[in-house]
Formats: sequence, C-alpha cells, structure tokens
Amino acid sequence: MAKSKKETAREGFGLHLTIDAARGHKEKLSDLNLVRRALNDIPKILGMHKIAKPQVLWYDGGSKPEDRGVSGIVMIAESHVSIHTFPHKNFFTADVYSCSFFDPDKPIWYLKDKFGLDDLETNVVKRGHKFPRT
Repeated sequence: MAKSKKETAREGFGLHLTIDAARGHKEKLSDLNLVRRALNDIPKILGMHKIAKPQVLWYDGGSKPEDRGVSGIVMIAESHVSIHTFPHKNFFTADVYSCSFFDPDKPIWYLKDKFGLDDLETNVVKRGHKFPRT
C-alpha cells in the first residue's frame, strides 16, 4: 500500500529551514534586542521548547569590518534557531532546525515582517531519513 503525503512528509528526524534575504531594513538588522526577541518568539510560534535563553552578540567583523553584525542562537529541546545579520551588506540569514515537524511559513512570515526582509531565498530540507523512531 502506498504511503500518504502526510506519512511521507513526516518520515525522518525533522525539518531544517534556511532563510536568506538580500534586502532588509538596515537599522533592524543592527538591533540586538530585535534579534533576541525573534529568538524568543519563534520557538513559541512553532510550539517548541527553549532549553536556554537566547545568546545574542554584536560581532565587529574582525579583519573584515564590513562583515559586522548581530549573531544569535537559541537552543530548543527540538534543536536550535539561529540568526546572523550583516547590516552593511544588507543581508540576513537564519536557520530553524527541529526534530519536530513545523510549518515553515510561520517563521518566514514572522522574520520577513519583523526585519523588513525582501528578496528571500528559502529552503526546507527533511533531515535524518534513517533516524530510528523506535
């Protein structure tokens, strides 16, 4: 008997969503508090469970000052959510990885709205096809 689309979609360990935006609101891309708020909100929006407070920092770019920006991560029981911004390059990137299945549109629309993102590239990968479920 053939598997339904729903059964096939839930095979494996979970989903890994990547979001890259070539244009965003530069002031918002520089805002540590906004990144922290997003990292607090996304797990709630997806019904996931934070196991630590978000860690957010300003990176000065090291030897490449044009790479400076905000980086943050929040560990969740299901895996993690991370955000990296590059205000001088007007670029945003995020990962939402979870061993639980989720609606990828929810974090995409949330981040698009909060950071004024445009020109998005998103990818969803099903991970861990051989993960033992028993």
